[in-house]
Amino acid sequence: RRFHENNHTSRIRTHVRPTSGKMQVAVARPSSTLLEPKLLCREEDSNDSLECSVHTLPKPLLREFRHVFADKYLEFSNLAEQQSSSAQDDDAMDVTNLNEGSDQLELLAIPTNQRARKDLVAVGDDIEQEKDRLLNVFMEFGRDLCDKLRAKGFWADFIDPCSGLPMLTLNCNKVYSEVDGMETLLNYRAYSAGFCKILVHPKWGSSVYPATIFARAPVDVVKDLVKSYPCASDDEMDL
Repeated sequence: RRFHENNHTSRIRTHVRPTSGKMQVAVARPSSTLLEPKLLCREEDSNDSLECSVHTLPKPLLREFRHVFADKYLEFSNLAEQQSSSAQDDDAMDVTNLNEGSDQLELLAIPTNQRARKDLVAVGDDIEQEKDRLLNVFMEFGRDLCDKLRAKGFWADFIDPCSGLPMLTLNCNKVYSEVDGMETLLNYRAYSAGFCKILVHPKWGSSVYPATIFARAPVDVVKDLVKSYPCASDDEMDL
């Protein structure tokens, strides 16, 4: 699949100057980090791993989130809130205020990065095939995680790497910047080269495919769900 021309992910590049030995950059985690990056797989014995972590939304990312989603995430009926509000008339319930006042619900980001098998700076049919593979891995993981959260009654959505738009929340037409998000949430470096915003993974360089999931749910619910996925080899991570 060809990536949408306005999508940041399709044009993500990194430039890593040659160094001796194994590339490894120490990264200071922002205070928003609730669960450190860890390599996970959707299923046991899978060779398709994703670097995954959990974060609250710092102010810059909160502005970006509201730019993309506006207040549409509030329209998702929270099952837990409905059950605890049984005295309310279902027909008169104001869904936009359904979750307000709950100190248990938080807006959370779950950034994922995949290590590409090829340098995504390059071009060619083999690069496009690799992007398709990475896209499918994320789509399956994002859908699975969001379905599990939604089954518990909590809002969750994931960004389509091809368009930069939300997959599940309807009528959103603002593009989310994956590179800006990875800079804010993970302190990964990026720089501009022409019209491209270029992401630099601290270990994988330009062989990286970022994509993000968002949720409005209790922190422990999201952390426990992420930790429930099988862990991949730490040798691939080594940050």
